[in-house]
Amino acid sequence: MAAQPLLTTEEVAILLGVKPATVYAYVSRGLLTSRRNADGKNSLFTKADVDNFLASRRRTTTPGIQTGITLIRDGKLYFRGRDATVLARTSTYEAVAAFLWTGEGTGDLSDGHRPGRHAESDTGLPGDDDPDGIGLAINHDLRDLARDVTRLLPPTARLTDHLRVTVAAAAAADPLRFDTTPAAVVATGRQLLATMVEGLPPRQTTPARRLSFAEALWSRLTAEEPTDAGLHLLNAALVLLADHDIAASTLAARVAASTRAHPYAVVGAGLAALDGPLHGAASGLAYTLLAESVSDSGPMATVSERLRAGLPIPGFGHPLYPDGDPRATTLFDLLDDGPAKETALRLDANLRTRSGSPANVDLALAALALHFGMPADAGEAIFAVARTAGWLAHALEEYGDRPLRFRPSGTYAGSQPV
Repeated sequence: MAAQPLLTTEEVAILLGVKPATVYAYVSRGLLTSRRNADGKNSLFTKADVDNFLASRRRTTTPGIQTGITLIRDGKLYFRGRDATVLARTSTYEAVAAFLWTGEGTGDLSDGHRPGRHAESDTGLPGDDDPDGIGLAINHDLRDLARDVTRLLPPTARLTDHLRVTVAAAAAADPLRFDTTPAAVVATGRQLLATMVEGLPPRQTTPARRLSFAEALWSRLTAEEPTDAGLHLLNAALVLLADHDIAASTLAARVAASTRAHPYAVVGAGLAALDGPLHGAASGLAYTLLAESVSDSGPMATVSERLRAGLPIPGFGHPLYPDGDPRATTLFDLLDDGPAKETALRLDANLRTRSGSPANVDLALAALALHFGMPADAGEAIFAVARTAGWLAHALEEYGDRPLRFRPSGTYAGSQPV
């Protein structure tokens, strides 16, 4: 009988995505079994024990959540029965957000214009009659508040730090924030999305005319002048990231809504869960990988060094899309040719063949950001702004359900009472 492979504490930590200290905590609580190596100083773990531990911690379907918002089936993503990849090519983020919130309309464009730059050329900002459903319905007081509170942040603040501060400030300025009727939540969502964009640091001067949501966000992410193709791509990314069933951040948002927290707090809960490197922040890690691959000795050399150091390869694999993430495929199709796209596709081809791990949306976001001269955390900001629509759609469902219905019980594994 062949001996079981043994793993070091550091190797187990990488496999579990935790720190070595957390591995020791699992051992002390009896959740993992370790043994000493020959010198009696370091711990070793059998591969079978680690695999069993991982299997016991796999995500499970959260009971009691029935949703009519998003379906993931056979490698495809649907919003209220509509193929999200089709909507990404044909609809504005504004229209899709309204579609997620209300279920009304189809989310399709009816004027034949490609999503991205606003079709109209009149000056000013659209109000509540905006045909796309959100527009930039922001009042001057909230705009000034968002700019003032984020101006105090240090230069090291990430874009999502700006978003969290903006959401908290907007909540404090809204005396009617606890109104959770559907019409009020939709109105809050429209206003909040526009305010979140205003809270991001500007990187270029915007033209004095009516802007699409993608145009307004673009000016906060890069100093490069927007192109129709670039705006179409950014709009598509916003649409594709608007919702993704009961992801970790969406569960956090629904739990908050079940306590009847106001919509701003729901978005705050989603932003908190999104902050982890295994969720929304993953695109920043993929950006670093891609940037190194473009500027150094090539993608395979970069991956080789990471594998040698025992580091995970960000931007690849997704448990819901074993054959490939359709969101990534769509964004790569829309992205202009260039070093970022070429390198990302080379990485995808090699890792898909060798390890069966195709690129996911995090790598596509990284390629988008790198191609247009955006900072490393731009993908995370796009993710956070886009998913705000989904969090509020789920909040609307949760507000209509029984309150406080999430109360799981833990399995106690600590010291017994004495």
